[in-house]
Amino acid sequence: MNKKILVTLTLIMLVCFSSAAFAGDGAQAGVFMGDYGIVLAIFGAAIAVFLAGFGSCIGIGIAGQAANGLLGEDPERFGQLLVFVALPGTQGIYGFIGGFMVILKLGFLGTAVTHIPIEQGWQILFASIPVGLGGLVSAIHQGKVCAAGVAMSAKQPEAAMKGVIYAAMVETYSIFGLLATIMLLMGINVPSA
Repeated sequence: MNKKILVTLTLIMLVCFSSAAFAGDGAQAGVFMGDYGIVLAIFGAAIAVFLAGFGSCIGIGIAGQAANGLLGEDPERFGQLLVFVALPGTQGIYGFIGGFMVILKLGFLGTAVTHIPIEQGWQILFASIPVGLGGLVSAIHQGKVCAAGVAMSAKQPEAAMKGVIYAAMVETYSIFGLLATIMLLMGINVPSA
């Protein structure tokens, strides 16, 4: 894994833990006072959204560079090339869905959760990894496949949809990551307030 990604994830985790540890005294400290289970669960949601979104940014950038090269020669192909550029962005959506499901699991949009045991916090964190990591890796590779599809469609415009099919095959594995995260989160019982 890239050093920049590791440093960023470490800093996020340190900020989460330090804000929980130094929140203050008594009831004014809020839900996070000493509740590392919730901190771990929130970190899991952040991993799902951040990693999948990060992969989508890279994948869209790779495909977008290739598409811009072709658009300089043939501006009429914008609609056809937009499909290639947009495809790697779906992994970011899957990561957002995974993070949103964690927030729903914690009850932040309804009945508030007052305490989560640290074991369940770890479970939620690890349940968030498939969609985040699957989205990161597949979006980058999907961007590369889409860039190759753009290059192929430059030579054979009528075969562009064949390139889209190849790119969609890469997406299958990010969908499996999302399904794994959903199934793992459904198996975790969180106490309600």
